[in-house]
Amino acid sequence: MATLDLIATTAFGLEAVVARELRALGYDEQKVEDGRVSFRGDAAAIARANLWLRSAERVLVRVGEFDADDFGVLFDRIRALPWSDWLAPDSAFPVRAKAVRSTLMSTRDCQSLTKKAIVEALKERYGVAWFEETGAKTQVDVSILKDRVTVALDSSGAGLHKRGYRTRGGTAPLRETLAAGLVQLSHWSEQRPLVDPFCGSGTIVVEAAMIGRKLAPGLGRSFDAERWPVVEAGVWSQAREEAKDTATGAVAHTLIGTDSDRRALGHARYHADAAGVGADIHFQEADVAALRSKRSYGCVITNPPYGERLGDRPQAEDLYRALAGAVAALDTWSIYVLTAHPGFERIFGRRAQRRRKLYNGRIECTYYQYPGPRPPRRDSV
Repeated sequence: MATLDLIATTAFGLEAVVARELRALGYDEQKVEDGRVSFRGDAAAIARANLWLRSAERVLVRVGEFDADDFGVLFDRIRALPWSDWLAPDSAFPVRAKAVRSTLMSTRDCQSLTKKAIVEALKERYGVAWFEETGAKTQVDVSILKDRVTVALDSSGAGLHKRGYRTRGGTAPLRETLAAGLVQLSHWSEQRPLVDPFCGSGTIVVEAAMIGRKLAPGLGRSFDAERWPVVEAGVWSQAREEAKDTATGAVAHTLIGTDSDRRALGHARYHADAAGVGADIHFQEADVAALRSKRSYGCVITNPPYGERLGDRPQAEDLYRALAGAVAALDTWSIYVLTAHPGFERIFGRRAQRRRKLYNGRIECTYYQYPGPRPPRRDSV
């Protein structure tokens, strides 16, 4: 298969993280835009990106891109795309559409016109009048921004945050892709201690352990493109073998997750075991005020309660003060806190050296970053 135009979609604020992940995989030819990173690669790139990207939402294959300011142009341009290169006579091809600041604002019309245009193109190519759509699913994505239309195929299927290990519920769970992004935006490496004192169902420490162990986050799940007839099965088996061979042993320091919610900790232990990193993490029931460590140059990475509801805000603010008191003794540590509370720095008593706007679901948050001193070169922390 020739070189493809691919897109890794991201949550707002994580584009640079995903771009760095792609460079680590060897995909340097890329373009970073809001909510996505475009890159070039062959069929193997579809498999490797799906298996390895920790903070991306989906991996798309761009079929075409063009300008359209009326539905007639949209229909004609979509019909002219090379659909038979990707869709077999029995392929299932549902259409998903979104439009932002475009004259083509009716997503329902965009979906139905796209479907009709593809059907017309396939009728001409295959000489049939009806498509049962009983074969492999190939989701068609139509995205319109200011009358610029991107038509792509979703190779992932379920979102990449669905690693497969988190099967038990929890209060306001953090998406795996965002949790991985928090770790990758920090100074943590597998040679340094890490503590999450509000660990909840354990997502941050589980994702960190997977990073430290070089475990491909998608290794335990399947992807729609594995059933596409145009992508050879050998591409996927080779990518999976590569991922298995890359995995390493235990991290240098046991990661710590604490919380005052015993039920959440039960979920956290279950998830860590399901992810294959249960032996790398110690979970303990404890209040944030009990946070202590004899180790140096570690990282606290956490997502405490936000106090979104008015009645919950005083309790959340008390937790921020307790966190500030606990980390005051950790003078060589780096502290990273994600919260939507607008007064966090005032309550915490320190201005962050860096801030980054991120979204936890639809909640606009700030990632407050307090990098500590670098470990001495001779220190193996």
